[in-house]
Amino acid sequence: MATAKELKELSAEDLKKRADELRGTLFQDRLSMRTGNLDSPEKRTEHRRDLARILTVLGEKTRAEKAAKKA
Repeated sequence: MATAKELKELSAEDLKKRADELRGTLFQDRLSMRTGNLDSPEKRTEHRRDLARILTVLGEKTRAEKAAKKA
């Protein structure tokens, strides 16, 4: 996945799309883990970290937009 620096260049709309996709992927990972078909537990950890990174950047963008509106 992309680094935080690369994610900051994306629009809020793109970040929301990626977050939704990762949430779906995490759901599939959870199902696979429950059924014993999860190939690589490291992938699940990677997906969780990617989602957290995206949500962090998205939050920063949202706060920056609110601050710009106040100014």
